[in-house]
Amino acid sequence: AAGDSQSYPGTLHIKDSLNFWSGGRVSLKDVETKSEPVYEPATGRVLCQLQACGAADVDAAVRSASAAFTVWSKLAGMERARVMLEAARLIGKRREEIAEIEVVNNGKSITEARLDVDSARLCIEYFAGQATTLSGQHVQLPGGSFAYTRREPLGVCVGIGAWNYPFQIAAWKSAPAIACGNSMVFKPSPVTPVTAVLLAEIYSQAGAPEGLFSVVQGGQETGSLLCHHPSVAKVSFTGSVPTGKKIMEMASRGVKPVTLELGGKSPLIIFEDTDLENAVRGALMANFLSQGQVCSNGTRVFVQSSILPPFLKEVARRTKAIQIGDPLLDETRMGALVSKPHLEKVLGYVKQAKKEGARVLCGGEPFIPADPKLKDGYYMTPCVLDGCTDDMTCVREEIFGPVMSVLSFDTEDEVLRRANDSALGLAAGVFTKDVKRAHRVIENLQAGSCFINNYNITPVEVPFGGYKASGIGRENGQVTIEFYTQLKTVVVEMGDVDSLF
Repeated sequence: AAGDSQSYPGTLHIKDSLNFWSGGRVSLKDVETKSEPVYEPATGRVLCQLQACGAADVDAAVRSASAAFTVWSKLAGMERARVMLEAARLIGKRREEIAEIEVVNNGKSITEARLDVDSARLCIEYFAGQATTLSGQHVQLPGGSFAYTRREPLGVCVGIGAWNYPFQIAAWKSAPAIACGNSMVFKPSPVTPVTAVLLAEIYSQAGAPEGLFSVVQGGQETGSLLCHHPSVAKVSFTGSVPTGKKIMEMASRGVKPVTLELGGKSPLIIFEDTDLENAVRGALMANFLSQGQVCSNGTRVFVQSSILPPFLKEVARRTKAIQIGDPLLDETRMGALVSKPHLEKVLGYVKQAKKEGARVLCGGEPFIPADPKLKDGYYMTPCVLDGCTDDMTCVREEIFGPVMSVLSFDTEDEVLRRANDSALGLAAGVFTKDVKRAHRVIENLQAGSCFINNYNITPVEVPFGGYKASGIGRENGQVTIEFYTQLKTVVVEMGDVDSLF
């Protein structure tokens, strides 16, 4: 099911099986499994057929991961780090190939896909460093006795990925897990199943034991089998709030810890004293990366009323100039949305916004690129909505597309109250030159990942995650070690037992 190899070199790789455990790609024997088509968003063509893993397949992958855990967990941090650094090196070497295949399956621009591959590599490098620092504590007790703690791995962890950053999420979940001595079974989104298996091959080539990072494909049923599997110690999920709740519920039956990175409807607050040029750039970065399909996007843009007209004028001008089209071309800045149903859903939100009284400054229409090969792709023009109010659907619900809702405000207290009036709390941003105000506002915003005078900057060295319904736990940064380990306390008596009996 390869596409036109001249235009889309990446599609040629997608003839092999996308499942990977016991050290290699696995073709499913059970031909009864229904296969689902996987699409290329840029052209609307079918890339390949996806076969979902059933109970026996999931069990085989988990058994393979358990065997790997036995070996891997006994290695020193330095030994694990060596394998991880080699994996990072291989990702760097294959950067262009991985980015191209990501574009073919996800639809985002090649420029962004390269940065995603870089983020995956950096994350693995960072956690290779952390692997060598895992340590416990020594506590002196009376009479020469003492206690110490050991930070130990959990076992087989499950990672469940989203379709917006397929390769990057696979790395963000696996790197801390394996750095701590765990193994991982990863299930990508069935919409973007193609690149996770490349990461599995890379870990394998880097010297990881067979099964350390296994990939099983499938949808809800496969995910449910993984969450309920008795040998699985932890589940880390990135995706929607409703699915996150279901995963938490399934994991609770086995009292398994979860990391949940869920949706957002994040505020970006722009004060009148800001540098307008930077604020406009920030607003564009907060809304239009990956065709707006980013959980942390600052989709509620609050602009102080005195600067609203110049802001709107400039933001609309820049938005109209965004180059939409073939995501494999370097000059493209916006590719295709991930699927036809998703495109229709996003366009539906724009229609609903108009109905509720918002004004479309630009965009929000289906788009057909000039290249005839792309005529059936899932494109739309990026949209800016003006005249939005807090009760509109476009302001309350996560759209997950290139739609910016602009709201005006007058005072700091008012905007804080309105910004926090959401069940979600993933991210938030503020643009101002007043350093005291910047820190004061951030302190009062109910969000886990915050930005001052920039937006959507996610260095792997700092934790990423949300407050409220936006999730539990963190990804990246030192703290993530705590979410992939458990603590053992050991008390050592150096004298005689002082017994009450």
